[in-house]
Amino acid sequence: MTELTLYTNPMSRGRIARWMLEEIGEPYDVEILDFGPPMKNDQYCAINPMGKVPALRHGGHIVTEAAAICAYMAETFPQAGLAPRPDERADYFRWMFFTAGPVEAALTNHALGLEPPEDKSGMVGYGSYASVVDALEKAVSAHPYIAGERFTAADVYVGSHVSWGTSFGTLESRPAFTAYWERLKDREALNRAFQLDDAAAENMKKATA
Repeated sequence: MTELTLYTNPMSRGRIARWMLEEIGEPYDVEILDFGPPMKNDQYCAINPMGKVPALRHGGHIVTEAAAICAYMAETFPQAGLAPRPDERADYFRWMFFTAGPVEAALTNHALGLEPPEDKSGMVGYGSYASVVDALEKAVSAHPYIAGERFTAADVYVGSHVSWGTSFGTLESRPAFTAYWERLKDREALNRAFQLDDAAAENMKKATA
């Protein structure tokens, strides 16, 4: 039995955690959960009271939220070289959690047609969709990678949102986003993760057919 277990669904943000696990290179187990009752039963809610994925069990510890899982694994397995160096720490934490907070909220609300009135934008953590997208564009344009000159765990998280957002139309497609994703999309760990999750999704479809 391995120390790491990922609770996920291949059509969820669990894909971010799967990519991170593949980057780390440590053995791990996977528990695939269907949406709905399987995520809401007492057994799984003891792992994540929110009843959602992803969740990561590491020995006797549980980590939830994809950004936290990325940051946790980078620091817990430093041999993978994905934690920030001293000169990268500011941009690493700044943009990973900017994406987890303002970007996620702004893109979700925008997709749902929920736009704060201009005179109330100060009450919303992200201000406006336009300001968030502009800030993200500047972030991915400042360096080859989000924290500097090399790939880190922050790129797993930020890159996932850029890819999904532009693919599904929740994030405006801009040359800077395309160029950033081009620098990430051929990573071996990413492609392994995609193949594993795509296969898991196909198996789930067959099981319910």
